[in-house]
Amino acid sequence: METRLVPYQALNAVQKQQLDGLEVNPEQLAYSGDIYCALNSLLVNPNPDAIKGFALLADERPVAFLLLKRPPCLPHWADEHSATLHALQVDRHQQGRGFGKACLQALPEVALQAWPQIKALELSVDADNEAAMGLYLAAGWVDSGEAYRGRIGYERRLRWVFSQPGVDNAKM
Repeated sequence: METRLVPYQALNAVQKQQLDGLEVNPEQLAYSGDIYCALNSLLVNPNPDAIKGFALLADERPVAFLLLKRPPCLPHWADEHSATLHALQVDRHQQGRGFGKACLQALPEVALQAWPQIKALELSVDADNEAAMGLYLAAGWVDSGEAYRGRIGYERRLRWVFSQPGVDNAKM
């Protein structure tokens, strides 16, 4: 099965309609939100260069979605030279097939295409979300060691730094 991560704007009308049907498992809603919230964040933002949406296509059908943000939409904990990952959602009917990993593998390239000036990617993940923590750490994201009180519980900050001397991210 061929997968590729594409900008939301590159989707055709049928793919956008299919994306509207993306569903996450109910227990994941607290962490990632649903597709309606993610698309609303993307489509109502007055600064299109500050937030970008990407869909993972598997054989040209959307199976996952994510948002990337830059200033002025960065969260308080993010470095201004980073892009932050939000609302990573894999359709519940497609989970367990490696699509989350495929998103993370393609993410650095699409992030740099969108914003060549960024130095890193960052995310915040609920410390109790073991599946997500495992996915990110296995993909080479580095836990900053910082925890802070989030919406649900304590959250951890993770970073992916683009090829800099002295930084050893696992190859994605």
